[in-house]
Amino acid sequence: MKDKNRINQVIYLFVAFILGGLLMYYISLNTPVLQNITSNSSGSSSSNNTCRACSGTVVVNDGSLSASVEKIYDAVMMVRNYKGETIQSTGSGFVYKTDSKYAYLLTNHHVIDGASKITLINSKDDEIEGKVLGSDMYLDLAVVRLDKDKIIDVAPIGTSENSKLGDTVFTVGSPLGYEYRGTVTDGILSGKDRYVTVSVSGNNDWVMKVLQTNAAVNPGNSGGPLVNAQGEVIGVISLKLVENEVENMGFAIPIEYAMSHIDSLEKGEAIVRPMLGITMVNVTDTYTLYRSGIMLDSSITEGVVVVEISSNSGASNSDLKKGDVITKVNNEKVSNSAYLRYELYKYNVGDTITITYLRDGKEKTTKITLTEYKED
Repeated sequence: MKDKNRINQVIYLFVAFILGGLLMYYISLNTPVLQNITSNSSGSSSSNNTCRACSGTVVVNDGSLSASVEKIYDAVMMVRNYKGETIQSTGSGFVYKTDSKYAYLLTNHHVIDGASKITLINSKDDEIEGKVLGSDMYLDLAVVRLDKDKIIDVAPIGTSENSKLGDTVFTVGSPLGYEYRGTVTDGILSGKDRYVTVSVSGNNDWVMKVLQTNAAVNPGNSGGPLVNAQGEVIGVISLKLVENEVENMGFAIPIEYAMSHIDSLEKGEAIVRPMLGITMVNVTDTYTLYRSGIMLDSSITEGVVVVEISSNSGASNSDLKKGDVITKVNNEKVSNSAYLRYELYKYNVGDTITITYLRDGKEKTTKITLTEYKED
């Protein structure tokens, strides 16, 4: 009798063990966390995968941007700038929209500047002639039109405003020309609202407000997209710092800023900019100030000096005089002429702004109604 009871106990234990094992297997198939643990322990999942719990769910990220690259890759084109029949420079661009007949590509002004002909090369290696509709050197943006049936894809347009420092970003472009067209480089968003001084029509005469990235940017990347991890364009690659001691500091024009001017560029309309009506010199340009007969107190190290006032301008109807040092535009500090232009070009012809300036060691203000800037 005891032997029979022992046999029954052994059978019950064996059945319980089998049932318990089956139950655990069923739970593992239907529980994401256990699925991930099981796959990792069996070696079927890459050691690079990471598991992050969020609100009761598990997100598995294999570290690849391939799906996002696919969303943008065929919308990016290489841009060739011809002078006669000779290629004088190359860059990148991306198709941002189409209509019933045409496709429209966004790139940099400096990529197409001076061209007698522009061609575009898509990801299938077709070379297509494009037409520059409009461009602007201060925006460093240009719109090129091409036949709709010649493009492969259109880039998704996102926003940079919601991007955060440290977000993954990547670029697609043609660094160093044709041989390396379609190159993808990645990095992070290294900075927002950076102010970079550049030379446009003079020496260090303009300030650009840009996004900073450590993704590799090289000659030929200009005009290409800066893209977030979702495959959406958040910026237009424009420049990089080129110094021996600097590595991986590239900059992109925020896409919102670019798109805010797109209508004018598509229509080929000149961007109308205002002017104060003064000839100005930085306070640091002591030689020009000396030749103009202007002497400043040594304590003044920042600002813009009024050298001459144009007749029939906004400044001529204000309190400004030769030798005044402009320090603010509508209470925004201007340390030199590049920053003054940047602040000034936020406004339209006809707007009235407040200028803060120094005269005889005293801070003063005056109102100026802006007039239209016209090149000589």
